[in-house]
Amino acid sequence: MKFQVFKNGKVVDKFALCGAYLFGGDGIGIRRAKISFKNGFIECKRPNLETAGLALLWPIDGFGKVLLPTTCLPERERPYNLNVEITRAKLMQIVNKREDWESQISNFKFQIGLGDICKEGQDLFIRAIQNISDAPQSSKLADESLKKAILFSEKLAIKQAESLFETRGTNHGFGRGCLGCKVDLREIDNPIYIEKLLELFGSVTIPINWSQIESHKGSYDFSTIDACVDVLGQEKLTLSAGPLLCFSKEYLPRWLLHSRADFERIRESAYRFVSEVVARYSGVVRAWYAISGLNIFNHFGFRFEQILEMTRAANMAVKQGSDRALKIIEISNPWGEYYTTIPNSIPPLVYMDMVVQSGINFDAFGLQVRFGKNQSGMHVRDMMQVSAILDSFAPIAKPLYVTGVEVPSQNGTGLQAGKVAGVWHEEWNQSRQGEWIEKFYKIALSKPFVNSVTYSNLTDTQDSAIANGGLLTAQLEPKESYRMLKRLHDEIFSR
Repeated sequence: MKFQVFKNGKVVDKFALCGAYLFGGDGIGIRRAKISFKNGFIECKRPNLETAGLALLWPIDGFGKVLLPTTCLPERERPYNLNVEITRAKLMQIVNKREDWESQISNFKFQIGLGDICKEGQDLFIRAIQNISDAPQSSKLADESLKKAILFSEKLAIKQAESLFETRGTNHGFGRGCLGCKVDLREIDNPIYIEKLLELFGSVTIPINWSQIESHKGSYDFSTIDACVDVLGQEKLTLSAGPLLCFSKEYLPRWLLHSRADFERIRESAYRFVSEVVARYSGVVRAWYAISGLNIFNHFGFRFEQILEMTRAANMAVKQGSDRALKIIEISNPWGEYYTTIPNSIPPLVYMDMVVQSGINFDAFGLQVRFGKNQSGMHVRDMMQVSAILDSFAPIAKPLYVTGVEVPSQNGTGLQAGKVAGVWHEEWNQSRQGEWIEKFYKIALSKPFVNSVTYSNLTDTQDSAIANGGLLTAQLEPKESYRMLKRLHDEIFSR
């Protein structure tokens, strides 16, 4: 399957395949696929002949650069026009989501002029199809159509979110802890940091790292967590903690990494650690991230059934330590691109369905959403895609906690340069970060099944997944995003 790539009606001679992957009709990434660019064509080779779609970082004049998919297409000798196929997919998504949202909200109508933008985009796409034999002209018309379509799609997603957000607020549907933040243990003794934290958030997540707490087998150092609980336990906060277990290398104790233990011994060590932590803080911590990212982070290469068994063991250990605590299973990378390249991984919705069907005793799923890096799951996407992916978790009969949100407040370099990580409307600055956060929070909290949204870092830190992703500078000065969240906080709780 080949795609010809155009820019301003001319075949491109250079094109970076950032974030590129193939997916099947079920939306799941295709393994062992090969994607290459040469002489104006993207060639996609895959292990079967089923229909497939291509997703990749795509520039849109006047909007930015975001990860966009094509529809699923059959294999054929003649190359597809990539500009046309990406536009086709966006218009199809608009039609589908518009029908969904109109069925949810009886009086959901377009704002004046919004419907006109949509019709203009559709008319341009029809002309692109009519001129499909003239590939350069067709691509130019498709580009113009996409510019209008993606602008319309975001406005539609935001309008729908604002309508449901307002309804939820009017009905007092937000809990006191609906706005949360992960605490930086190194700042716990800083009164200015604590003041800024308490000013904005009703819930706080205490980070847990097994490798740091049990650096020697059977010997636990809780001093840092104790200090954090001493400070925060005195405040009127909902405390969460975790992840108790994460099978990414940086979370695993060195003695376990080098032990060559089999699955049963790893499970026993993990169960013992979780039980110790939960029992110690059961009186103050209300919710535990029992296990995090096992859909993708699987350092020991657990098999399918072992992944399920480890998930079950983590939640059983939390229940043993605190019968009343909420047990949250955290999911990394909701789109699941990682599945195409990482062995022993499971697509997110497949993992979630497995967990529900297996009868594991837990209370909610957690979901991480981070953008602004040339890394699987972190390429920038538009707001309709964000809203749509959250909607895809609605049929799973469990509440959803958005447990890790982060975008940068200034342009990055290397993996975080806009040309490879993505650009949302304009390159990142404090104002752009604040605007993105405002729209994301309203979209997420408009969903009745989303319990809360937790930001990943209050301040800029060196070890953050996204550089300059904090709501405060390293000097604890508020950014526009902090002031925006304060306005949102006041809007929610002044009713």
